[in-house]
Amino acid sequence: MANRQTFIALGVAVVLGLLAVFLANAYLGGKEKRAYQGGTTKVAVAAAPMAYGTDITADKIRFVDYPNTSIPPGAFTNASQLLPAGKKRVALLPISINEPILTGKISGIGQGASIAALLPDGMRAAAVRINDVSGVAGFIQPNDSVDVLITRSLEGQGQQQQATDVLLQNVRVIAIDQQSKNADGTPKVAKTVTLEVNPVDAQKLALAQQVGDLSLVLRKPGEQNNPIVETVSMNDLRYNMYGGARYPAPAVVGTFAAAPVPAPKPRPAPVHHVATTKVTPPDSGRNVEVYRGTKSDKVNVKVGG
Repeated sequence: MANRQTFIALGVAVVLGLLAVFLANAYLGGKEKRAYQGGTTKVAVAAAPMAYGTDITADKIRFVDYPNTSIPPGAFTNASQLLPAGKKRVALLPISINEPILTGKISGIGQGASIAALLPDGMRAAAVRINDVSGVAGFIQPNDSVDVLITRSLEGQGQQQQATDVLLQNVRVIAIDQQSKNADGTPKVAKTVTLEVNPVDAQKLALAQQVGDLSLVLRKPGEQNNPIVETVSMNDLRYNMYGGARYPAPAVVGTFAAAPVPAPKPRPAPVHHVATTKVTPPDSGRNVEVYRGTKSDKVNVKVGG
């Protein structure tokens, strides 16, 4: 009896094992079939980090499998496309390790580090001169947004005085002296900055460099333009309480709300004057002391009586 139960248990175990193997094969076969139907393709990625101007060489790239449905546009699927024989390419934008190498981030075949290919349609690249102060001490990086200020001399009331205006707002920085950092990673003080502007703004920058000094103001990414723009002159170099630029309070500058209008002061109530008659008391006279020999007498003398 015991042997019969043992054989039954073994038979059930064998059947369950065969069923499990069948289900596993069916699942794996379906997965391979789906992968085969979608397919994969070798795509070139960065084998090492590449900064702006870095030469793209064979030792800096490798190929990994990408699903055919997820290949990014502009990717390279073989080495001959990316690096033709005898031709070089350089990185125009920073490329991280294992990031796909795309046509929009590298130069054309046989071309050097040019930013012209990165400009959107209708935009221009304009270079301006800066120094360690006007360039925010070297902390401006490519793709930062800046405001451009101009300081120049204005004539008024027969004399010249310095004034500063906001020339452009929310301008994207394309490049800074080709490299924004020194070899040790510290900020590099640049002498020129390349800005992405439209043709009219490019003309403004060219003229502004001839008539005044330009300064860059680093701004928060995504912040809207400030509609309150005023000319700041020598008369405005004082605390706002005593005069100068008429900007709103700091609490509302970020929202660009209008400055609050002070409530009118209440007018004092009119005062009615009552005519009065001044009464002059009668003059009672004055006492005069008169001496006769050794005797003195007081005599009352009336005035106007």
